[in-house]
Amino acid sequence: MRSSPYSAMPVRTLRAAVVLALAAGAVTVAPVAHVRPAAPTVSVAADAPAAKPYMGWSSWSMQSSKYPGLNPDGDYSYLTEANVTRQTDALAAKLKKYGYEYVNIDAGWWRDNAWKPEYDQYARQKADPKRFPHGMKAVADHIHAKGLKAGIYLPAGLEKEAFDDGRAPIRNTDGCTTADIVYSDLRTTNGWDSSYKLDFSRPCTQKYIDSQAQLIADWGYDFLKLDGVGPGSGKSGDQYDNVADVAAWHQAITATGRPIHLELSWSLDIGHAADWQKYSQGWRIDTDVECYCNTLASWENSVDDRWDDVPAWTRHAGPGGWNDLDSLDVGNGEMDGLTKAERQSYATLWAIAKSPLYTGDDLTRLDSYGLSLLTNKEVIAVDQGDTPPAHPITPSDPQQVWAAKNPDGSYTVALFNLADRPASVSAPWATLGFTGRAGVRDLWNHENLGSFKDRITEALPAHGSRLFTVTPHGSALDLTAHEAEASSNTLAGNASVADCSACSGAKKVGNLYLGGKLTFNDIVVPKSGTYQVRIAYVSGDARSAVVSANGGAGASHKFPSTGDWGTVGAVTVPLTLKAGSNTITFDSGNGYAPDIDRIDVPKSS
Repeated sequence: MRSSPYSAMPVRTLRAAVVLALAAGAVTVAPVAHVRPAAPTVSVAADAPAAKPYMGWSSWSMQSSKYPGLNPDGDYSYLTEANVTRQTDALAAKLKKYGYEYVNIDAGWWRDNAWKPEYDQYARQKADPKRFPHGMKAVADHIHAKGLKAGIYLPAGLEKEAFDDGRAPIRNTDGCTTADIVYSDLRTTNGWDSSYKLDFSRPCTQKYIDSQAQLIADWGYDFLKLDGVGPGSGKSGDQYDNVADVAAWHQAITATGRPIHLELSWSLDIGHAADWQKYSQGWRIDTDVECYCNTLASWENSVDDRWDDVPAWTRHAGPGGWNDLDSLDVGNGEMDGLTKAERQSYATLWAIAKSPLYTGDDLTRLDSYGLSLLTNKEVIAVDQGDTPPAHPITPSDPQQVWAAKNPDGSYTVALFNLADRPASVSAPWATLGFTGRAGVRDLWNHENLGSFKDRITEALPAHGSRLFTVTPHGSALDLTAHEAEASSNTLAGNASVADCSACSGAKKVGNLYLGGKLTFNDIVVPKSGTYQVRIAYVSGDARSAVVSANGGAGASHKFPSTGDWGTVGAVTVPLTLKAGSNTITFDSGNGYAPDIDRIDVPKSS
């Protein structure tokens, strides 16, 4: 459930809906590491905005919570100059030395406790005198005096109240008013329809954005969160397409000469990932992490959603722009609304996904466990170093393994038990592309665990996790590739071969729905055993299929979204095969399965 910060409307339910050319048939392939490559390397100066994911604090989690005492003067009333100052001082004292540097002021700084706004003579947001009696520049000055960076917030579009019947003048223009920067039909935009849509075909409109950007630059802000951006934020269609707004902000920020980080929010459309990358330094990929309840967050609303929603976005993250998973609320114990295991899993996913690490906790009351999570240098290094973003190398089942291959040849490996009861989770080295032994270091506990043969297995609590660096000492895995479109395979139901420029062999098998099946025939292995079979597939959304061997019952696996229907992903599933010839079947059952590109079968179990 998500609430609008612009009205007293009820909360609304919002969910993000979110290559090897080989001849057909079975061929021998070179050893393959079962980890997708990172996003293309972008040359970004070390001191440039978003050279690495930013770290800091944001006010929204406490503003939005119903936790007793946080908002004593009504919804969102937590946001005041005094509270921002207290959090700034706590950040400087407790977290700055670990890399946390941004203090981000969220929605409401220009509105009173009844949500009535203040604007200057040029229709620009103006600090509410009760919330921020010394003004926004003074707040930024205090943040800077602590050696930190200041962040501020604005919604997309021209706020309705700022329109002022079209009479408000636009700064640095010859007679332009707010009537000259919006569509004549006053169509609304952003995730709450709280603004009129800006018409960038009109010459005055860029000037309005320029004036807003110059204002926050003059105040000394280093960061802007632009919220309610579409396509996304629960909205779609031309009315809610704010790509032109984002481009205008990029242009306006550049013109100020101040290096202001532009962060976009929320649940942005992955189909416009190239636009978000071009014009901003970060983009929220999901709904709010806050539960809008009597804690800051809860596992179900919507921390656990991220494991399903992150994989499609992984390839879009890299220096200069990052996938934003939202606030990391793991420092306040009971107020966070999470178990210790959940807090660690939450922090683990954020780190391996290379999300910005900004907490929404009360930094003046961090508990010892929360502080240990937020200040673990080895985990922070995963997020901030040259480690690429991780992605799932097993299906999106209750027990998952995520991994990334690091520049030094090691792997960052996370084990997750997302089930509501304890379970064991294994990471076979074959899922990483090698066999034999490997050294394992536990990053949360700063402990070298020694050498492990073939796999590591951990018993995890409900919603628990472990995070390791795995250093191979064995040999690369030998695989045999089998193309889905091979004439020796059997198709049933609606299943059919289709073109796929990203697929090996430029073909795939699709239309696996409502009983559609694909069977790979004559899969030959030398001896009986459990084989980690790599499945290359295409799926614009998360889909499930029953995978079985030799006509057995099989197991249903959920395949993470690859982001669109032109991108190939890969996961590995264990299959029990017999010596000699086998069949492997993908059955859509009563639902819709992903398209299958090929499978890679190890030459030994």
